[in-house]
Amino acid sequence: MSRTDTVRFRHNQAILVAAIVALIGALPLATARWWLLWVLLVPLAIAIWAWRAGTDADARELRLRALLGQQRVPWTRVAELAGDSRGRAVARLDDGQVVVLPAVRAADLPTLISATGQDLPDRTHQEQSDQ
Repeated sequence: MSRTDTVRFRHNQAILVAAIVALIGALPLATARWWLLWVLLVPLAIAIWAWRAGTDADARELRLRALLGQQRVPWTRVAELAGDSRGRAVARLDDGQVVVLPAVRAADLPTLISATGQDLPDRTHQEQSDQ
């Protein structure tokens, strides 16, 4: 499967820019004393998280990426996709577990579903048939 078949959801890249600015701003403090070098780790970790974390979806699976790891969830395990009260997208798995999809909003669910290769039901046709 090619990379073009994968839909990627990432956090806003302004977070990465803010982390770089914080890293530059922390340099004078971190170089003042050797025991303050750990201060550089905080903006560095945020920058890596902003660059890496998110959700990748293709026809086979969902890949939920975090700062240090990833979780692969095959579509066969996904029972339901929905939005939560905070506007985030969540996946309910076949065992009842609910997994938050990083960087995916509830409004992005149609794009996420299109990554599976399936079409969404036509709501206008359903509404007309209900009347």
